[in-house]
Amino acid sequence: MADPVLAAAREAIRQGSKSFALASRLFDGGTRARATLLYAWCRHCDDVIDGQYMGEGHHDWGGTPAERLARLTMLTDRALAGAPTGDPAFEALARVAREVAMPARYPHDLLEGFRMDVEWSPVADADHLLTYCYHVAGCVGVMMALVMGVSPDDHDELARASDLGLSFQLNNIARDVAEDAARGRCYLPADWLAAEGLTAGTHADPANREALHRVVSRLVDLAERYEASAAHGVPALRNRQAWAVLSAAHIYGDIGRKVRGRGPGALEGRTFTRRREKLMAVILAAPEALWKRNVRVGSPADRTGLFTPDFA
Repeated sequence: MADPVLAAAREAIRQGSKSFALASRLFDGGTRARATLLYAWCRHCDDVIDGQYMGEGHHDWGGTPAERLARLTMLTDRALAGAPTGDPAFEALARVAREVAMPARYPHDLLEGFRMDVEWSPVADADHLLTYCYHVAGCVGVMMALVMGVSPDDHDELARASDLGLSFQLNNIARDVAEDAARGRCYLPADWLAAEGLTAGTHADPANREALHRVVSRLVDLAERYEASAAHGVPALRNRQAWAVLSAAHIYGDIGRKVRGRGPGALEGRTFTRRREKLMAVILAAPEALWKRNVRVGSPADRTGLFTPDFA
C-alpha cells in the first residue's frame, strides 16, 4: 500500500539536499525511512521561516515570519501530542517521534533556532555563535542519533551527535559568508571580527578579504574540533549508520577545509563539493566504518570547553 507521508518525505529529501540524500542511502531501510521523515519536517520548517521552497527561490507562505513561526509551533505541538495536523511534514514528525520516543524538547530546540533567526541579533562571541548553531543544527544531530537508535538517556552519545551538527553548521557558515553578507547577515562573532579590525558592516568589503579569511579559517578550525569530538560517538553506531555519519562528516568537513585552503579568493562566492568528491568521501568512509573503533585515534576524547546541550 502506498505511504503518502513517506513518499512526500522522500520527495523533500530528493529536492532539498543532495548531500543528505546521498548519505542517507547508506542507512538500513528502517533508519533511512525515519531519517527521511525527520528531514521532511526540518526542511519544511526551514522553508516556511525563510520564505523559500526546498531551500530555493521565493515562496509566499503567508503572514509575517513571527506568525509563520507561531503556526509551525502549533502544528509541531499537535504532531508531538499525536493529534492530526493535515500536513505531511508534521505527520512525518509525529511518526518518527513516536517510533523513537523522541523527547519534545529537541524539536522545540530547533523551533528556538528559528525564533533566533526571526528575532535576529548580531553574534557577539563564540558562545553566542555556538548556542545558535546548536539550535539550528546541533539539535538535529541529536534527533538523528535518536533515529539511529541511540537511547534518549545516553547523554554522552547525544552530546557527540550535537558536536557533529555543530561542525556541519560552522562549515556552512564558512561557505556562505559572501551569500549571507549579500542579504545583510553576518554569523561571524563580533569579537573575532574586531580582532582583525573588521565589523559586521565592513567584513565583506573586497579590501578586507585577507582579514576576513583569517576569521573564516578560525571558524573552520573550530568546526574541526567538533568534528573530531563527534568521531568518538561513531563506535556506538552500527556499521551502516557509522558509514553514513562518517560520509556526511567528510563531505561537510571538506567544504570548510576547501574554503580555508583556497585562501581569500574562496570568499568571492560559494565553495562547492563536486559529486565525485562526495562519492570519494563515501568510499573512504567505508573502511573507517568497518574499523570504526579506530576512528577516534589521534583525536581527544575530552569535551572540556565544548558546547554541551542542556539535557535536563
